[in-house]
Amino acid sequence: MIYGLPLVMNYAVFYDYFVNKGGSAFKAPPNQLYNTARVYTPADTTIVTPNSDTPYSFVAMDLRAEPFVVCNPQIEKSRYFSVQLVDFYTFNFGYMGSRASGNDPKCAMITGPEWKGTKPDGIDKVFQSGTDFAFALIRTQLFNSSDLENVKKIQSGYRAETLSAFLNQPTPPAAPPMDWPKIDKDTAKADPFAYLNFVLGLAPPVGPASVEIPMRDRFAKIGIEAGKPFDATVLSPSQKSAIELGMKSAMGKIKEKIANLGSEENGWRVAMHGFGDRAAYNGDYALRSAAALAGIYGNDAVEALYPILARTSDRKAPDTSANKYTLTFPAGQLPPANAFWSVTMYDAKTQLLIDNPINRYLVNSPMLPEMKKNADGSLTIYIQKDAPASDRASNWLPAPNGPAYIVMRIYWPKEAAMDGKWKPPVVQLVK
Repeated sequence: MIYGLPLVMNYAVFYDYFVNKGGSAFKAPPNQLYNTARVYTPADTTIVTPNSDTPYSFVAMDLRAEPFVVCNPQIEKSRYFSVQLVDFYTFNFGYMGSRASGNDPKCAMITGPEWKGTKPDGIDKVFQSGTDFAFALIRTQLFNSSDLENVKKIQSGYRAETLSAFLNQPTPPAAPPMDWPKIDKDTAKADPFAYLNFVLGLAPPVGPASVEIPMRDRFAKIGIEAGKPFDATVLSPSQKSAIELGMKSAMGKIKEKIANLGSEENGWRVAMHGFGDRAAYNGDYALRSAAALAGIYGNDAVEALYPILARTSDRKAPDTSANKYTLTFPAGQLPPANAFWSVTMYDAKTQLLIDNPINRYLVNSPMLPEMKKNADGSLTIYIQKDAPASDRASNWLPAPNGPAYIVMRIYWPKEAAMDGKWKPPVVQLVK
């Protein structure tokens, strides 16, 4: 359970976005780029804790027959963008973008786990996925609603194609067609190990993944084996009971890991190592599961830092059903970002964005010109379910009628955020 949860969660997203053509969340089939020309809203429920700052672009890559190429156009220096490469383990195995490679046109080649070859002309960097399928998650900064047409133009300049198409060469023999098993929340909960077996078939234990061979050998003793069906009927009652108890215990350990992610700073949990590549996790599969459950597809800390509010000034978890809160950044002490920062509100029961009368799901730095500062130059955000007085409306972060899940994002954080010299301020309970 601890090992497999992120792989099954990822497959559920992959199926919704890239396989289930009749579903409301479907984007595009593998090897085809899809641009979402808007920010996410409460209607987007496939991924927990999605951002609402940057319109997303997606491409799922089938790397079995040949590598894939992703290119970005020229993007103005003032606009942040990133290309995050994620494999089926949920490891972040590579980056392009403002921080990683700059805003000039660049092309990267993504290969499968067993590919061996040389970098062709026109490719700036090669990234090797640990699994046969992977995807690129592209974030393009949106400054305000009137900026959307500019974002659409940038999105139209992203390129995603097979290596043979990029080089204008003959297409190699196609890989066998995939028989993707249908998945939803109910089937995933009822038969998680069948899905895990399927995904493991796309994740050969080669290269860095060879460290998993002894562990996978142990898994095989209870029927968890790459590409094989999982038949719970052959398990003895004692084995079934042991698996059920193990799953329950594992989920408890994962939730405990989430509650203790990183260090607590003024009531915020700040994790410098919550997301990353295989080396960053260093065999800590509980951390990988905790990261996926807290916010799957989170960035490496150097790309985006995610303080998560755990406790307010009364040392309790935030609940906006009856409480009001304020978050005040002293003058000159806004979150230190090379790109931008935001504070986003979610329903703690679902970790999804919430409906509200002004369709505002976050407060971010591009909104600063429209926000009201205090006489001393500080900035106060009003966190509550009902609209505040009119003179505070520009600084209102609408909240749910219940427990709240509040995430700060610091995109391309400055050193002061990374070394702890800057700390997120305490969220104050209004009495």
